Amino acid sequence: MEVRKSPLTARGIALGIVGLIIITASSMYVALRMGALPWPTVFVTVLSMAVLGKAKGSTLEEINCTHTLMSAGAMVAGGLAFTLPGLWMTDSDAKLPILSIMTISITGAVLGTLFTIIFRRTFIEKENLPYPMGEAAYNTLIAGKEGKGAPILFSSLGLSALFTFIRDGLGKIPAVLGIYGGSAILPSLSIWVSPMALGIGAIIGPVLALMWFGGCILGYFLITPIGLASGLFDSMASADAFRSNLGIGLMIGTGLGVAIKAVISLIKKGKTRQEGKAIPRNVIIAIAVLCILSVIVLALTTEITIREGVLLVVGVYLTTYLSGMLTGQTGINPMEVFAILVLLGISAVMSPSLTAAFSIAGVVAVACGLTGDVMNDLKSGSLVGTQPRYQIMAEGIGGVIGAIVAAAALVVLHKSMGFGTAELPAPQAAAVAAMARGLDNSLAFGIGVAAGIILFLLRVPSATLGLGVYLPTYISSAMALGAVIMAVAKKTMKDKEKADSNAALISSGLLGGEGITGVIIAIFSMF
Repeated sequence: MEVRKSPLTARGIALGIVGLIIITASSMYVALRMGALPWPTVFVTVLSMAVLGKAKGSTLEEINCTHTLMSAGAMVAGGLAFTLPGLWMTDSDAKLPILSIMTISITGAVLGTLFTIIFRRTFIEKENLPYPMGEAAYNTLIAGKEGKGAPILFSSLGLSALFTFIRDGLGKIPAVLGIYGGSAILPSLSIWVSPMALGIGAIIGPVLALMWFGGCILGYFLITPIGLASGLFDSMASADAFRSNLGIGLMIGTGLGVAIKAVISLIKKGKTRQEGKAIPRNVIIAIAVLCILSVIVLALTTEITIREGVLLVVGVYLTTYLSGMLTGQTGINPMEVFAILVLLGISAVMSPSLTAAFSIAGVVAVACGLTGDVMNDLKSGSLVGTQPRYQIMAEGIGGVIGAIVAAAALVVLHKSMGFGTAELPAPQAAAVAAMARGLDNSLAFGIGVAAGIILFLLRVPSATLGLGVYLPTYISSAMALGAVIMAVAKKTMKDKEKADSNAALISSGLLGGEGITGVIIAIFSMF
C-alpha cells in the first residue's frame, strides 16, 4: 500500500517562512497606517503557486500548506496593531517589555490555532459556510494548476488589481462614493468603491448579504432617524452610540447563543455521543493542557493575573467561534470588536490594570485574527483535499513565527515613529482605547445581547445582522450590490452550472486582485 506523501515539505516551509516575514512586517505597517488590513490569502496562494507550481513533484496540497503557513502572520500583526498601540496612546509612559508583547502575540496565536481544531468540522463540514477568501484561493489554485477557467479568473483578477492600483497607488479614484448626502436626522448612504467588496457579496450570496444590508437599514435608516425625530436621542452622537452598541450586543449575543446551544446539545444523550466522535479525547486533553499553560505563562510574563487569564481563555473560546462564523458568512473579521467585548466582560467582574487591559485585548484580537485566517485556509484545503492536520501544523508554525516578527515590528515602529501620529495614526487602536473605558450605551448593548441569543436559537444569522448594524453603510451597501448583481447575472444565463462556475471565478478574481495589490502596496509603503 502506497504511503501518502506529506504536503508539508521542507521547501514549502522554507518558502513559507520567507514570505511570512515580509508579509507580517508589511501588514503591521499598513494596519497602523490605515486602520485596515487586506486578506493576504489569495496573494500568498499566487506566490506559492508561482514558486512551487513548476517544481518537481509539487502538488496542490503542498502549495496549499505553503500558503497556509505564509499567510499566518498577517492577521497576528493586525491583532497587535489594532489593540496594543492604544496603551501608549492612553499613557505615553506605559511600560510593556518586548517579552510581554511576544507572550501576548504567541499566546493569542496558539489559542487561535487550538480552538480552530474544535470549530473546523462544524463550520466547514457541517454548515459548509462559504468562506469567500478560502473559495477564492481554491479557484486560483485550480485555474493556475489545471488551466480550467484561467482566462476568466485572471482577467477578473487583473482588472481588479489595475483598478485597485489606480485607486490606492495613484489616488485617482475615491475609495468611497456618497449616494445620499444625509441630513440632520437621516444619515448619509455611501458605497465602498471596492472590487473585493463586490466579490465577497457575490460569493456569500443574496441571503447573507441582504441580511447584512438589512442590519444597515435597521441601524442607520430606522432606529437612528426615528429615535432623533421622536426625541429618544438628543444628538447624532447619542444615536450612533445606541446603534453601535446594539450591533456589538447582537454579535456577543450570538456567542452566548452558541454557548446555550452547546449546553442543550450536551443534555441530549445521542448528541453527546455524536459530538464525542468528532474530536479525539487526547486532542481535547492536549488543548486543555495548553490552555492552562497559556494562563500560567501570561501570569508570569505580563500583568494579567491567573483569574483574569482564566476568564480570558473562556472569552477567547467564545470570540474565536464568532470570528470563524463571521469570516465564513461574510469575509469580515472585526477582531478589535471581539477584543473590546472580552475586555469589557472581564472588567465587569475584575479590575485589571491599564497594561493588563490592553494585554487582554491583544491576546483576543490576535487569536480571532488567526482563527479567521486559518478557517479561510482550511476551506480552500477542504476543497483541494488537503488533510487538515497538515494545515493546522503549518498555521501553528506560521502563527508562532509571525507572532515573534509582528511583536518585533511593533516595537521598532513604536520607537521610530510613535503611535497616534500623522505617520502611524493607528485608528483601530484609538477606538479600542476609547471603548476600553466602558460601553457608551448599556441599554442598547443589553437589548442586542438578548436579541442576538433569541435570533441565533431561531437559526437567524444574528451576528451578520449585527455586523450590518455596527459597520459603516458603505461596506454593507457594496456587499449587497455585489450579491444582487451576481444573482441577476446568473438568472439571465441558461446554463446554470456554467453560470455558477463563471460567477465563482469572477468573484474570486475580484477578491484576489484587490488583495494582492493591497499587500504589494503595503510592502512598498513599508520600505
